[in-house]
Amino acid sequence: MTERYVWDLQEIDATQVAVVGGKAAHLGGLSGIEGVRVPGGFCVTTDAFRRIMAEAPSIDDLLDQLSRTDPHDREAIRTLSAQIRRTIEGIAIPDDLAAAITRALARFGEQVAYAVRSSATAEDLPTASFAGQQDTYLNVVGPTAILRHVSRCWASLFTERAVTYRQQNGIDHRTVHMAVVVQQMVFPQAAGILFTADPVTGNRKVATVDAGFGLGEALVSGLVNPDVFKVRDGEVVDRTIAAKQRAVHALPAGGTQEVAIDAQRQEQPALTDAQVVRLVQLGRRIEAHFGRPQDIEWCLVDEGFQIVQSRPITTLFPIPEAGDQENHVYVSVGHGQMMTDPMKPLGFSMWQLTAMVPMHEAGGRLFVDVTRRLASPASRAGLLDALGKGDPLIRDALETVLDRDGFVPSLPDAGPGGRPAGGASAPIETDPAIVTELIERSRASIAALERGIRTKTGPALFDFLLEAFEEHKRVLSDPLSIQAIMAGMEATWWLNDKLHEWLGEKNAADTLTLSAPDNVTSEMGLALLDVADVIRPRPEVVAFLRGVGDAEYAEDAVFLDELAKLTGGAEARDAIEAYLDRYGMRCVGEIDITRPRWRERPTTLVPVILDNVRNFEPGAAERRFEEGRQKAQQKEQDVLSRLRALPDGDRKADETKRMIDRVRTFIGYREYPKYGIISRYFVYKQALMAEAERLVRANVLPEKEDVFYLTFQEFHDVVRSHQAEDQLIQQRKDAFRSYHALTPPRVLTSEGEALTGAYRRDDVPAGALIGLPVSAGTVEGRARVILDMAEADLEAGDILVTAFTDPSWSPLFVGITGLVTEVGGLMTHGAVIAREYGLPAVVGVEQATRLIRDGQRIRVHGTDGYVEILP
Repeated sequence: MTERYVWDLQEIDATQVAVVGGKAAHLGGLSGIEGVRVPGGFCVTTDAFRRIMAEAPSIDDLLDQLSRTDPHDREAIRTLSAQIRRTIEGIAIPDDLAAAITRALARFGEQVAYAVRSSATAEDLPTASFAGQQDTYLNVVGPTAILRHVSRCWASLFTERAVTYRQQNGIDHRTVHMAVVVQQMVFPQAAGILFTADPVTGNRKVATVDAGFGLGEALVSGLVNPDVFKVRDGEVVDRTIAAKQRAVHALPAGGTQEVAIDAQRQEQPALTDAQVVRLVQLGRRIEAHFGRPQDIEWCLVDEGFQIVQSRPITTLFPIPEAGDQENHVYVSVGHGQMMTDPMKPLGFSMWQLTAMVPMHEAGGRLFVDVTRRLASPASRAGLLDALGKGDPLIRDALETVLDRDGFVPSLPDAGPGGRPAGGASAPIETDPAIVTELIERSRASIAALERGIRTKTGPALFDFLLEAFEEHKRVLSDPLSIQAIMAGMEATWWLNDKLHEWLGEKNAADTLTLSAPDNVTSEMGLALLDVADVIRPRPEVVAFLRGVGDAEYAEDAVFLDELAKLTGGAEARDAIEAYLDRYGMRCVGEIDITRPRWRERPTTLVPVILDNVRNFEPGAAERRFEEGRQKAQQKEQDVLSRLRALPDGDRKADETKRMIDRVRTFIGYREYPKYGIISRYFVYKQALMAEAERLVRANVLPEKEDVFYLTFQEFHDVVRSHQAEDQLIQQRKDAFRSYHALTPPRVLTSEGEALTGAYRRDDVPAGALIGLPVSAGTVEGRARVILDMAEADLEAGDILVTAFTDPSWSPLFVGITGLVTEVGGLMTHGAVIAREYGLPAVVGVEQATRLIRDGQRIRVHGTDGYVEILP
């Protein structure tokens, strides 16, 4: 029986997590690395824990109650978890189990001091570190005390914070078991933590060492500030020596105490530079063994280092695979596409196959390698200019990298780079017929796709799609389309620059673009107001829609059928159906083909329709559009008359008039190519989901959504072979879940350094949140922090605060008075629509959804680019 309950650390390796837990498995792995010293000891296995749990049937009932408890009900969790801990600590350890532990102690010495440490099976995993979730007891002496502390470790699986962490991460309490490590205590001169990658910047080449005197508890508990050393390429490149006034030391009879440090020692470094470099070399060996950056707890004992724990650093953003040792600089695609959430494999692989430039995946996000364009001075200027207009933070982050000697190589100019400055050089006429023709071309291409795909199934479908992707790219790269987009954008920049220079007006183009024609995204928001007009006079329909949030419709089509049965329901259904026919391919995060479209889940639109029913009068859509058009017209007349009064005024007014006509002709088309892409995506998706259903019917896959976790090529292979790897799909699901916890950087280097960039402005009030001004005006109101469009609940006068807004958020824009987002640029969708609706907007506000609380009053300065939180 002994071996079942107790294993020596030397016998353990990483494959035995289920028996010994994460910490012990890592310690066992560490013990086997040449040159790494780990204090000796043993592990009380999860078999012992299961036996103890079986001794108290009442725990089962308590676990049932716990699993039904709301993760946010802190009081209930506190009470139940305390009850479970008391029950576990009250169970007498059976004699044979106690004897097995005591025999193991005898091998190392019964009266030696030990550290008794929890080792849960869901601890120190690659995707969730659980750091600090369970307990460690230091300097425990004697068999009786050790058995008591083993019981405490078992109970610590149910500390309030461990229970809450599992509930928030969707981990079933019954699937996690507790092993306990009993390890010989070391009494170090210094101790601390080594990160083999910089935990703040993510740089994998820079190791960080935190060090203090005595036991590491003083640092972990925050009792003292540590000395901090940074090491790169075998040398200390930065050091901060703290005044370490206290340390934690072990007591001879057991336990620990805080002690004061002599004044003359307080500011001495806890380690010499040579020791720091030696420690980092050890850390690199450990990192190589585990295959990923590590967070390592170390002790300095008699001039030698002992390692007492190593776990993966789970907060680092992964690095795209480059296949070489060269330096690379990557720019986030998600920040430009207004979708920084992780994408599933089918989603990012489809975007890669239909994109105009090569894209690299990391952490479920896509990045473009801009190293070569930065290396050539001419293309560098054009790239920085284009990216800076879209998102100044990306430009600043790239300039930070360029300022570093030699990171980006310098190449000779390959040829002319960048776009011609100013709007006048654009070669197309200001002719609305161009936009009409482009829209017609797009529609014809989509109609041909729909006709061609109808009869395709099996491998032939995938061959057809690969050809369709080439047509997709041809439509995207249509020179006339690109000229039309650039004409609208360049005319906007020209107007803003010249009217600021001539009239001292900031962002004048914002008013001049109000209600611009042919904008499919702003029309989408107004069209939902028309749907609300059909529903508003039908009380039965309104009541039914209010109950939709509480009802679960297995198929959303059922929701529309149920709606049609009500008095006035048929007209309401027809209005929603007509809306879905035009816009049903859209959804939040629409660049990921795996996201449910409105046509697939029309209930998503219900909260927005209800807001429109409540907050607007009939005919609001037409009125809003007309008001905007008139404001733009008045602004045009005002600007032109003021210009004519200036020296050389007629020339200035004529040039400005040409640019106003140009911006109004082309700026609305800016939104159309994305609409075309997403329309094509929905055609692809419907065909692929029909294929997935065939795989389910053939028992190749348990459910059709499993194909979302395969790349397009892997999906193709499964269709050909009729075989799928269940394990691969499960790994992908776990990885996708873990990617949600990662914040994608705007710029990422091949060293893993994540750069967010800074605005570097000093013209804003203290305490204001800085962003990019994208739509002029100032507005004050209640902040509504909304992360999911389906949870919208807006009142008139609210200001929307969210992470990002792709086109699918536009229906919310008609009901708000201002906009704040964490991501965005001058020409991204949210900015364009905010200007068309006349909403003051500030985008690119770092951490806006965390720094602004829902319900707070805020003031949005859309002209100057900052947000004030009001008292």
